[in-house]
Amino acid sequence: MQFGLLVVVVFLSLMDVAGSSKLVKGRRQKRRSTEVSPSCAKGCDSCSESNGCVKCSPKLFILLERNDIKQTGICLASCPVGYFGIRNPAMNECIRCKIENCEACFSKNFCTKCKEGLYLHKGKCYSSCPESFAAANGTMDCSSPAQCEMSEWGPWGPCSKKKKLCGFKKGTEERSRRILHTPSGDTTVCPVTTESRRCIVKKNPCPGEKGQAKKEKKDEQGKRENRNRNRSNKERDGKKRRRGQHRGTAEPATPFSPIQ
Repeated sequence: MQFGLLVVVVFLSLMDVAGSSKLVKGRRQKRRSTEVSPSCAKGCDSCSESNGCVKCSPKLFILLERNDIKQTGICLASCPVGYFGIRNPAMNECIRCKIENCEACFSKNFCTKCKEGLYLHKGKCYSSCPESFAAANGTMDCSSPAQCEMSEWGPWGPCSKKKKLCGFKKGTEERSRRILHTPSGDTTVCPVTTESRRCIVKKNPCPGEKGQAKKEKKDEQGKRENRNRNRSNKERDGKKRRRGQHRGTAEPATPFSPIQ
């Protein structure tokens, strides 16, 4: 009889313990569900009340929005303007563009849209299109070369130096072409219209220089002859003066007187 009562008491105690454990487990699950599920937005696999989403669904990107020192994560199908997406095995992320004067980018080194008033060329932003490029169809994209229609090069001009065609041995020769059409009326985006190269010719005097040279030579010869003539005249006059002096200084002859 006492043994039976003991068995009944033990069975009831075990039932009470099992019921208590189920109640505690149910409370924990309920608390966990109230902590996580209500704060996770659609597309978020894991989140917290303080940091928002910490892990998005595989096809979505996580964007970390900073508010002072607090950082909150949200899940997006694509990254917003000013960010570019990176897909990783662990989680896809939205990274802010850090290219100078860039509003939208494809990667950390390639811009797809510049700030207003700037031109886009090969993923970079410029105040004007680089040389030989122009903005196509009124856009700010300089990715297309400037379509300037140019004429053929003309023949090389004569060899010259300082706008003279004679009196030198080494000079330059030039040739030119014309601009037939520009994409936007701006000729500065077109290639050069003139080019030059060095040239060597046989030196020949300019017209008039030969006669001038003969005249100068004749004048120099006349001056030389005059100098020689003057020198000869001076030498001759000097000899005459010396002879006159020699005669004036000779002793006078003693007169002969008869003997008495």
